Amino acid sequence: MGGCAGSQRRLSDSEGEETAPDSRPSLLDSQGAHWKNATGFWLLGLCNNFSYVVMLSAAHDILSHQRASGNQSHVDPDPAPIPHNNSSRFDCNSVSTAAVLLADILPTLVIKLLAPLGLHLLPYSPRVLVSGVCAAGSFILVAFSHSVGTSLCGVVLASISSGLGEVTFLSLTSFYPRAVISWWSSGTGGAGLLGALSYLGLTQAGLSPQHTLLSMLGIPALLLASYFFLLTFPEPQDPGGEEEAERAARQPLISSEAPESKPDTSSNLSLQEKWTVFKGLLWHIIPLVLVYFAEYFINQGLFELLFFRNSSLSHAQQYRWYQMLYQAGVFASRSSLRCCHIRFTWALALLQCLNLAFLLADVWLSFLPSIYLVFLIILFEGLLGGAAYVNTFYNIAQETTDKHREFAMAAACISDTLGISLSGILALPLHDFLCHLS
Repeated sequence: MGGCAGSQRRLSDSEGEETAPDSRPSLLDSQGAHWKNATGFWLLGLCNNFSYVVMLSAAHDILSHQRASGNQSHVDPDPAPIPHNNSSRFDCNSVSTAAVLLADILPTLVIKLLAPLGLHLLPYSPRVLVSGVCAAGSFILVAFSHSVGTSLCGVVLASISSGLGEVTFLSLTSFYPRAVISWWSSGTGGAGLLGALSYLGLTQAGLSPQHTLLSMLGIPALLLASYFFLLTFPEPQDPGGEEEAERAARQPLISSEAPESKPDTSSNLSLQEKWTVFKGLLWHIIPLVLVYFAEYFINQGLFELLFFRNSSLSHAQQYRWYQMLYQAGVFASRSSLRCCHIRFTWALALLQCLNLAFLLADVWLSFLPSIYLVFLIILFEGLLGGAAYVNTFYNIAQETTDKHREFAMAAACISDTLGISLSGILALPLHDFLCHLS
C-alpha cells in the first residue's frame, strides 16, 4: 500500500505549482515498497516450488516401499531399494522415479494449458489460497501414506500447487517493475536448493522421511503470508487522473479482483491476437522446452541409474546428492540475471542436450571412474537449466508490450512443463529396458 500512496503523492505534486518542501518520505515509501515487493516475490518463488522439489528429492524413498507393514509409522531414513531385476547392474526400483516426475508434472501441464485460455484471468487471491492448501495437503498425504499409490496422490497435490502458483505469480509480475522477475526466479532457484538440501540434511541426520515432510508444513503458511501481507498493491502504470490513482491506492491486494494496471489488459485480447502473440513466443518457448526435456530426462531417467557401487554413499544417498547439487546450480544461475544476461538461449539448449548424450553414454558404458565427476556434470546441468529459465522470462518481459505481457508470461509457462512431461514419458520405458538387462 505504501507504493500506491507514494504514487498518489507524486501525481498530486506534479499537478501543483510547486512541490512539497521535503520529498524524502515519498522516496522512503517508494524504496520500502520496492524491497517489500522484491522480498515478497522471492518468498513466493521459494514457497511455490518447495513442495514440488521435495517430492522429486523424495522420489527414491516414495518408490522404495520403505514401510515394512501398513500400520508402521516410522520409516528407515536410508531404505534399501527393492531391485527390479536381481541380475541388473543398476540396482533399480520396481518403478522408475520418472513415475513420481509424471505425477509431479502432468497436473501442472493441464493447468498451464488452460492458462492461455482464460485461467490467468481468474481472481488472484482464490488461486493463491488453493495453491497453499494443496501444498500443505501434499506434505500430509505423503507423510502418512502407506502405499505408493497414495503417495503419488500427494505428489499430484504438490503439482497442482506448483503449477497454479507459477501461472498466478508470473502473471502477477506484469503489474510490477520487471526487476521482480529476477527475484521470483531466484526464489524458485532457492526452493530447489533449500528443498533438496533440507530433505537431504534432515534424513541424513536420522529423521524419518515422514517427520521430515511434516516439518515442512510451515512453507505453505509462509506463501500465504507473503502474498496477503507482504506485497504492496502495484502502482498504476498510466493513471488516467488523480481519481483513478486514488481508487487504485484504496484497493487492497487481498481483494479477489485481479490488479487493474490499465484498461488494455490481456482480458481484452481476441483469439487472433493471442495466437499472434503465441507464435511470436515460439522463439523463446522451443529452446526452453529442449533445456527442460534434457535436464529432467537426466534427473528422473538417469540419476537412479548412475549408481556407483564403490562409493561410500548408499544408492538412496547418491540420488539425494544428485538432486541437491542440481538444485544448487539452478539457484546460482536463476539468481545471476543482474550480472549475466543471455539473449541467445538456444546455446543453452544445445549444451544441455550434450549433457544428456554424455550421461546417457555413461549409463550404457560405465566409463566414468568417479562419482565426483558426475557431481560436476550435474552441477553444470543445473546452471544451464536455471539460466535458461530466468533469461527466457526476462527476455519475454522486455520484448512484449504492456497489453500483451500478462498473457505472454502465462502462455510461456508451458515451456518447462511440456519439456519435463515429455522427458518423464520417455524415461519410463528407458528405465524398464535398462533394468531388464542382464
